[in-house]
Amino acid sequence: MPNALVTGAGTGIGKAIAERLARDGFKVWVTDLDPEAARKVAEPFGMPHLGLDVTDRKALEEARERVYAEDGRLDVLVANAGVSTMNRFLDLTEEEWDFNFRVNAKGTFLTLQTFARAMVAQDLMPGRELRGKIIATASMAARQAAPLLAHYSASKFAVLGLVQAAAKELAPYKVTVNAVNPGFVRTSMQEREVLWEARLREMDPEEVRKEYVQKTPLGRLETPEDVAKAVAFLAGPDSDFITGEALEVNGGAWIF
Repeated sequence: MPNALVTGAGTGIGKAIAERLARDGFKVWVTDLDPEAARKVAEPFGMPHLGLDVTDRKALEEARERVYAEDGRLDVLVANAGVSTMNRFLDLTEEEWDFNFRVNAKGTFLTLQTFARAMVAQDLMPGRELRGKIIATASMAARQAAPLLAHYSASKFAVLGLVQAAAKELAPYKVTVNAVNPGFVRTSMQEREVLWEARLREMDPEEVRKEYVQKTPLGRLETPEDVAKAVAFLAGPDSDFITGEALEVNGGAWIF
């Protein structure tokens, strides 16, 4: 049975990814900053779960050691953990900037590097030419910056740069690195963002949601499961010759 580890898997997109990979036959290590949230996702599938702070290298190394002690390898890493806040650029604080970059950029870097150091030395996957696959969750905002999200957009642009550079360096080791770029995804994070944007723009939250739908040519808000389907493709064998790419999963809201 192939295995995978998903960060930020206690809610939203990460939860949907963990559940989809489990249904696809993966043993999934469900990790989240909130260990109880990780447990609730993992237990119905009989999957292992860990509390994990992706900004803590020691914690990441301990998670890697546990995975390799039990399974001997990691086939798929999904670096999904992320945060967001909203503010006008002129009012943006250093604390908000640092928070977004600490989790979204540094956390993704630490996650990729920690597990890649072991993946490059493991055996090839049975019947495959690859040792492992790494997938990061970036954002539509990594392609097209948006008002009120200067710091978030910049941190997600950083994720794409990291993915492209890591893909080039890890390709000789037969490890692929790709990203997914979700759009307007209906999650608890989006609910917070809707309220923040409504307050900052002095409008009704429902009007913000309507704008999101209007900006999406396919005519609805994205679901976490929409993103999970794309991750499942990148985690599976049909994408083995794809690396350094960002798969746009946004219903046409941003066509790159």
